[in-house]
Amino acid sequence: MPGGVSSPVRAYAPYPAFIASAQGCHLTDVDGNGYIDYCMGFGPLILGHAHPEVVEAVRQQAGQGMLYGAPTEQEVMMAERIVRHVPSAEMVRLVNTGTEATMHAIRLARGHTGRDGIVKMAGGFHGAHDSVLVKAGSGATTHSAPDSLGVPRSVTEHIHIVPYNDLDAMTSLLESKGDELAAVIMEPVLGNVGPIPPRNGYLEGIRRLTRQHDVLLIFDEVITGFRLSMGGAQSRLGIVPDMTVLGKVAGGGLPIGVFCGPKDLMEQVSPVGKVYQAGTFSGNPMSLAAGLATLDVLERGDHATLEAKGDAMRAGLEDMVQDLGIVAKVQGIGSMYQLFLGRDLVENYDQARGCDVARFMRLFHAMAKRGVHLPPSQFETNFLSTAHGEEDIEHTLDAYASALREVFV
Repeated sequence: MPGGVSSPVRAYAPYPAFIASAQGCHLTDVDGNGYIDYCMGFGPLILGHAHPEVVEAVRQQAGQGMLYGAPTEQEVMMAERIVRHVPSAEMVRLVNTGTEATMHAIRLARGHTGRDGIVKMAGGFHGAHDSVLVKAGSGATTHSAPDSLGVPRSVTEHIHIVPYNDLDAMTSLLESKGDELAAVIMEPVLGNVGPIPPRNGYLEGIRRLTRQHDVLLIFDEVITGFRLSMGGAQSRLGIVPDMTVLGKVAGGGLPIGVFCGPKDLMEQVSPVGKVYQAGTFSGNPMSLAAGLATLDVLERGDHATLEAKGDAMRAGLEDMVQDLGIVAKVQGIGSMYQLFLGRDLVENYDQARGCDVARFMRLFHAMAKRGVHLPPSQFETNFLSTAHGEEDIEHTLDAYASALREVFV
């Protein structure tokens, strides 16, 4: 396997830990080492690993068949659930990954408008397809390859990049090229260079500008959907886009992607309309069983508990940074957080890129030695789950205190 991994961000020197099992918020590697996990599958495992209700739902579905190649009742149930919770959703198409979902949402926006131009944020990660692999976050930033070989120049000519949290830059672009643009696609909370929340009034400004210039607004809520609230960031922050992309939590730990929007837009997708999308595993019953079981638990009211855990982690780290007198920025929202080293302000991609990456990797290894597993990149988000308890958070904060002293000596 290239780099010994199946996805680039999992690779780190000298070699990554290979995981044998997981339960709740704890991982065990093949050498028997235990860790408190804050990667949580890079976000999907909001209930922790091997949650009993999710495991039972998957077990039951496996016994009834794992793939049919035909419609199922679970697809309707998931679509109804999404429409109930997500403000922008009237119709839903289920696919397999967030990459697929953003790819098809962009195709739909282009088909609907008859325009080719797409706007994305520097550092925004929307999967690994050609249209969005330009100044992307996640592994592309981690490995210093924001652009990829093999992406045709003719594709990137239609992609326009603006800084996140810069309303003036968006205003200038839309005023000069608005009639060429099909859509703005963005994470409402930038998540793949670490969590970067929007400035006050920023999303409101984006929504106003896109309406003014008749450009579709697509929220990529693969990370934030069902995590920041049952209705995602758009519900929590009060901004309704034209289309939404979901994933991660919606699959409960199994692969899923979703794109959704108003009926008149979504009815342009095949077989009703002329915008083509298809997939053998789309809407597969195993992912839907896990996803529906996860949403069942979340609907019983776990977001307030998650919020309190995130607040406790961020407050503990902020006190620690102040006490140690180090230059670092604690940032996040809800059950998401990151500690940006070497910066006292992180509001966009360029500021995140200015962090002390080498020192962060020393911190990553120091935390692993203390039994805490973080995503192996400064440019990722740490995730809490309902399985993390007070003792886990206390142990983690103690580990941070010790590890930060070690790496800042």
